[in-house]
Amino acid sequence: MTVRYDIVHTTVYRYREPVQFGEHRVIFRPRDSHDLRVLATDLQVSPEATIRLIQDPHSNSIAIVQPLEPAAELRIVCSFTIEHAHSHNLELPLAPGAEFFPFAYSVEERFDLEHYLRPHHDDPLGRLTAWARQFIRTDGPTGTRDLLVQMNQHIRENFEYVARDEEGTQTPLQTLDLGSGSCRDFALLMMEAARRLGVATRFVSGYLYDPALDRDAEAGAEADTTAIVGAGSTHAWLQAYLPGAGWVPFDPTNNLLGGNTLIRVGVARDPRQAAPILGSWFGPPDAYLGMDVAVHVQRQRAA
Repeated sequence: MTVRYDIVHTTVYRYREPVQFGEHRVIFRPRDSHDLRVLATDLQVSPEATIRLIQDPHSNSIAIVQPLEPAAELRIVCSFTIEHAHSHNLELPLAPGAEFFPFAYSVEERFDLEHYLRPHHDDPLGRLTAWARQFIRTDGPTGTRDLLVQMNQHIRENFEYVARDEEGTQTPLQTLDLGSGSCRDFALLMMEAARRLGVATRFVSGYLYDPALDRDAEAGAEADTTAIVGAGSTHAWLQAYLPGAGWVPFDPTNNLLGGNTLIRVGVARDPRQAAPILGSWFGPPDAYLGMDVAVHVQRQRAA
């Protein structure tokens, strides 16, 4: 069964006076695959800008945006319609040699997964490794998928979600110390923990559909977002590469395991490579006033 979504992602940068703009890099187009098909896309920029589309080393579609004139506001509006099929994460069979932890990737897989296997953050005292190893069973064999499912659930149940608009991601050790973080912090924590157990992982940026938003809109009531967090803004999760099943999604912020509510746009080995928008401007240091981001994900109703 497939579901169609209309998504509008609006980003507005505000300045005290007109400033000059450098190039802006926009991860724009959702990633087509067997479970996600892009039906229509549009990108609107104000002030007027030149736009060219490229693919980065991860095969993400990137819009290179160059505003042509100074302005006190830069508005970038990405909109698209997609068709999303349900992904059955827990039902995908693993290769026989990968069903139980620890397992080994083939030589060819290790060549392709090298950058996704190598930890990117220091763990000098082994704290992150010790945290990750708590999910290995001591009373019998540990299922590989079960280990990741338990880690995903543990983060959702034991860490406090805190929305954060500023750029950057906490290190995994900072997230452990704080016991809180944003969706990208939780994704990075689980990525680095899994890597230290020998599981290849990559970062995913995109959007999250919350059915409660549509239900509340139809009822004319205020949206209830207590069940799912991260809707209404950009979202982040991770994928783990499991032989036999391929890249499998895990959302530790909401303890989601696939389905059709996670709408991926960009993938990368590190969160810094998957920022929705990166760019520069030139003007007085105090000219920048702030930014506003709004994401609207709506499910199309059957005719």
